[in-house]
Amino acid sequence: MISRRILRIKVLQTIYSYYQNDDGDIAKYEKELDFSISRSYSLYFFLMQLALDVCDYAQNRIESNRQKHLATQSDLNPNLKFVNNKLIAQLRENKDLQTHIASSKLSWNKHPELIKRLFKDLTESEEYAAYMESDTSTYESDKKIIIFFFSQIVCECDLLYQTLEEMSIYWTDTAEFIIGMVIRTIERYRIGYGSDYALMTMYKNEEDSKFARKLLDSAVASGDEYRKLINECTTNWDIERIAFFDILILQTAVAEIEQFPEIPLKVTFNEYIELAKNYSTSRSCTFINGVLDKITQVLRQQKRIMKVAETNSQLKIEN
Repeated sequence: MISRRILRIKVLQTIYSYYQNDDGDIAKYEKELDFSISRSYSLYFFLMQLALDVCDYAQNRIESNRQKHLATQSDLNPNLKFVNNKLIAQLRENKDLQTHIASSKLSWNKHPELIKRLFKDLTESEEYAAYMESDTSTYESDKKIIIFFFSQIVCECDLLYQTLEEMSIYWTDTAEFIIGMVIRTIERYRIGYGSDYALMTMYKNEEDSKFARKLLDSAVASGDEYRKLINECTTNWDIERIAFFDILILQTAVAEIEQFPEIPLKVTFNEYIELAKNYSTSRSCTFINGVLDKITQVLRQQKRIMKVAETNSQLKIEN
């Protein structure tokens, strides 16, 4: 499922677009947010398809070598362990994967150099050599090499990220997170799972499905109020000179603090500090942390925040 960190990234990107275009049509950006999230979910299936296409490439090389005029014994009697990988065979039959790939019309066919590069990087690794040379062939070893493929080969492939950036603007910032989803899916696979085994859903639960839209709407609807609060808590800073994305991070974080009582303050702080590290200036994380701390104190004084965990703690003390 799409993690809340990805959802926060998507919300921030949408808010940025909203203010850059300045057309005030929030409904349009709600649709944009929904579409952006759905594209990330499609990437989950698309990346999983990479393992199948690399396996097909290996099979095609074997067939081509067998047709050589002067084929060697190695060409005629190749090691078939990888092309017969049991985990890949399960993915080929998985209805969720095949249905989504077919409906989305996503394909790696126009990117043969990427498939070739991934196969080359995989086959040149020590892990692949050990896997192919092993005398035993188990489901666990088949699964392990595919996990290695995604965690070390796919995740480290610059050509993949370049290709994804060219294919969709919605995939640039979340590919590594989605690769993590693929790895977790493979880790959960078991030998007896058939074609009906359900892959990850788009959202973890009903709360997550509403989280992004509510966060977007809250941050925009109370944007002026939140920016005034940010200005008051940055007395030694000229708000006009604060990085624009820092303002958006703070604005969104304040919306989450005020509108989502079930989310602990520590979680919100950590999430937006991490976002600042990745998407703003080198000094932003310290700045964001300090300003959020001041804002939280103000909101507490105004009794505008009361976290569920804090309420439960108070009840226990009173009892």
